[in-house]
Amino acid sequence: MIVAFDVGLKRIGVAISPNGALALPSEPILRKNRNQAAREASEFLRTRGAQKLVVGLPKGGASEEEMERRIKHFVSLLEFNGEICYQDESFSSVEAKEFALKSTKKGGVNEKFDSVAAMIILERFLSKQS
Repeated sequence: MIVAFDVGLKRIGVAISPNGALALPSEPILRKNRNQAAREASEFLRTRGAQKLVVGLPKGGASEEEMERRIKHFVSLLEFNGEICYQDESFSSVEAKEFALKSTKKGGVNEKFDSVAAMIILERFLSKQS
């Protein structure tokens, strides 16, 4: 099982790949504080039997270094012994918004927006593996 996280300040988008080929969005983790979010993320990884974690990192932009530092600090809080891989997440939020707008009935962005971004990050990672 491969799990992907799109780490944000309010939510952590989550996607899974049960077979290393297909990426599916899962329920996002609501972030009250980093320790609570790290506990819930660690529990998700444990209960799903994840062997690999893919984490989106922003490339380019004015806040790239600050966001990378925050994301890597969050990852360091996880209780996870599997392999951790970082994947460029550039424009994944734009793609996720387009996807969400197409998949909602009234044109609103659905609650899995962050997890759709995680799914896109995971799809990019999986496409590099094949």
